[in-house]
Amino acid sequence: MIIRNSTVLDPASGLYAKRDIRTEKGRIQEVAEVLTPAEGEEVLDASGLTTAPGLIDTHVHFRDPGFTYKETLHTGALAAAAGGFTSVICMANTSPVVDQVSVLQDILERAKKETIHIYQAASVSLGLKGQDAVDMTALKEAGACGFTDDGIPLTNAAFCYEAMCQAAKLNLPISLHEEDPSFIRNNGISHGEISGRLGVYGSPSIAEESLVARDCLLALKSGAVVVIQHISSGLSVELVRTFRKLGAKLHAEATPHHFTLTEEALLEHGSLAKMNPPLRTEEDRQAIIRGLADGTIDLIATDHAPHSAEEKARPLTAAPSGIIGLETSLALGITSLVRPGHLTLPQLLEKMTVNPARLYHLSAGRIAPGMPADLVLFDPDEAWIPQTYASLSSNSPFTGKKLFGKVKYTICEGKIV
Repeated sequence: MIIRNSTVLDPASGLYAKRDIRTEKGRIQEVAEVLTPAEGEEVLDASGLTTAPGLIDTHVHFRDPGFTYKETLHTGALAAAAGGFTSVICMANTSPVVDQVSVLQDILERAKKETIHIYQAASVSLGLKGQDAVDMTALKEAGACGFTDDGIPLTNAAFCYEAMCQAAKLNLPISLHEEDPSFIRNNGISHGEISGRLGVYGSPSIAEESLVARDCLLALKSGAVVVIQHISSGLSVELVRTFRKLGAKLHAEATPHHFTLTEEALLEHGSLAKMNPPLRTEEDRQAIIRGLADGTIDLIATDHAPHSAEEKARPLTAAPSGIIGLETSLALGITSLVRPGHLTLPQLLEKMTVNPARLYHLSAGRIAPGMPADLVLFDPDEAWIPQTYASLSSNSPFTGKKLFGKVKYTICEGKIV
C-alpha cells in the first residue's frame, strides 16, 4: 500500500513534510517525496491529513480479567484504534491481579487476537498489598513490559526501594501511583475551595507531593527507571524537574484531563470529573503545561479507566474514580496544548509516540524503512464533538464538547483497523 499526499510527522527524526509512504508485509518500505504505485498496489489518498507514528499509551485499564462489564481486551482495542493508538500498556490491577506468570500469559495470549499491540505490566507486590514482592524475573521472561501497583500506592518506602533496585537490574521501568492514603478522606476529589463548597473533605495535594518527593529520592539512589504516573500537582512537577537535574532516571505522565480541566469541572460534571489523583487548581494545570513544554513531563497517557453508567450514577463520594480517554486523547492534546500555543504538534506527538516507545523498549514510535507500519492519519484542524464511543463504557466529561483533531485512519502492521 502507498499512503499518498499526506504531511508526514515523525518526531524521532524531525521529519515534518509532505511525503508518500509505502508499506509491505506489515512494515514501512519507503518514505519519499513521490512514490509510483506498482500494478495492483493499493493507494490511500491522504491529502490534507497528517501521518504520524501510531500513538502509544503507557497507562490503560482494560479491566480484563475480572471487570469485563466495564471493558474487555477487545472493546479496549477498538477504543484504542478509534483514538489512533496502535500500542497500549495495560495496568495490573485486574482480578486476578497480574502478579503470576499464568495470569500474564493468559492476557498476552488473548491479546494476540486483537488488531493493535496490547502489552501488559505486572504488579510490584503480590495482590497489590505492598508487602511481598512478585517474581519480577519470571514475569519479565514471560513478557511483562514493566511493573506497577497502579491504583494503590506503595506506602512502605523500604519495599519500594527494593522493588526499584530489582527493576533496575532487569532494565524495566517501575511506575508509581503517588497518593498517600493517610492524607485522604474522600479520594478522587481535590481538597480545596470546590470540595469545601460541596461539603466534602477530599484529597489534598500533599498526598501526592509527599510520595513524589520520597520516590524521586529513591529513584536517584536506586538508579531505576521510574515513572511518576498521572501527575496532578504543580509542586510534584517541580520535584521531578529538580531530581532529573540531579541525575535521577525519572519520567512523568500527564493525562489529558489534568492538562485540560480543573477541580471546577466537578460542579458541572459531578462523578464524571472524579478521578485519582483528582483534578486540581488552575495553577496546577498551568504548571503541568509548563512541565510538558520544557520536557519535565515526557509522556502523555490517558489512564483510560472505564466504569459502568450505574457506578458513575452513585453519589459523588460513593462513585468510583476514573474516566475513559483513548478516543479523545489526541484531540485534547491538539485542543488544549497545540492550538493555544503551549506545544507544537511535533512536541505533542513526541510524548505520545517516540518517548513511550523508548521507555518501554518497543519497536514502534518512528516512521522509517524497516519499522512496523503502525501509523495514525488525522486532520489536526477538523472540529468534532464526541458523542458515542467504541469503548464499552462512556464515562467522560468531554462528551458533547467541541474538540479539534480528528483521527481518520489507524493502521497497525500495515492494515487499516
